Amino acid sequence: MTSPSHHRPEGGFRNPWPGAAPRGFRDFLRWILFDRRSRARSDRPDHSAFARTAPSFATPRASRKTLTVTRVGHSTFLVQLGALNVLTDPVWSERASPIPFLGPRRRVAPGVAFDALPPIDLVLISHSHYDHLDDRTVRRLIAAHPEAHWLAPLGVAEFLTRRGAAQVTERDWWEETRVGDARIACVPAQHFSGRGLGDRNETLWCGWMVDAHDWTMCFAGDTGLHPEFRAVGERYGRADVALLPIGAYDPRWFMRPVHMDPEEAVQAFIELNGSTGRVEPGRVMVPTHWGTFKLTDESLDEPPKRVRTAWERAGLADDDLWVLRVGETRAVRSDPVDPHRRLSRPHGM
Repeated sequence: MTSPSHHRPEGGFRNPWPGAAPRGFRDFLRWILFDRRSRARSDRPDHSAFARTAPSFATPRASRKTLTVTRVGHSTFLVQLGALNVLTDPVWSERASPIPFLGPRRRVAPGVAFDALPPIDLVLISHSHYDHLDDRTVRRLIAAHPEAHWLAPLGVAEFLTRRGAAQVTERDWWEETRVGDARIACVPAQHFSGRGLGDRNETLWCGWMVDAHDWTMCFAGDTGLHPEFRAVGERYGRADVALLPIGAYDPRWFMRPVHMDPEEAVQAFIELNGSTGRVEPGRVMVPTHWGTFKLTDESLDEPPKRVRTAWERAGLADDDLWVLRVGETRAVRSDPVDPHRRLSRPHGM
């Protein structure tokens, strides 16, 4: 049996598309030692990048006809698909680092206090990097929400089970699973993985599609722009809400393979939701991966400004771009756009 193209013959994983290989260590040194020093950078973003508001998600659960999204910070969001409570890439720690006193530090506290979380049903993990898979937060969630079901890409389940997670499902790209009334599909992303010097790309990276209570969400994880967004939409249905990363993109010569910029994120949203280039009103994009950790050279307040401009240029409905403040909850309280849509297994799977 032939291995999928994103599986390396020697073991581990790779991005299978032309030009999608991440830059190596020599390029990293070029960026840090030369490129970064030669460029004027702003480390004083406008206060709007850190604007906060009190969350207003439903406790303990939302009604079946309600979809809510609450921004915690970075790629951590609480999404309520009807009565299903979903948490994405949970990070409540002060730093995205294996060392408590070094590494990227939070510029703004989490938008939801950890102890204020409602009962968590699903936790979606996109990959193993420290700003997406945090040891301390994982342990706290396992202790506080032991009934939660964790979804992880290949190779990441061991990290979770070693810390006591009782219910963990590991999936490859294009594979599905069912948890209660929810159907979840693991979908491609263009990125890389690793938590140390010797495990680069030993575990997989991914996005997730979740269908529950007549709502569908896409959590793209951490990704560059890749050719499969259109296929994801065609196979699994257009998303009522799509969480797409817009930050950590500068310099482009270094970051393009692994991080979308705001313009590419809008392009991905269009491909995900409209094969003809037309997106029905009511399909919502929520920008992620910005405004919490300073990972790259752009100012923390630049991504939301650029995504708004790109959104307007694309002629998309103003109300369908949710650039959330830290802690902000927004809700759709109506019947889903297509109540008969369901995830279905791709042909040949």
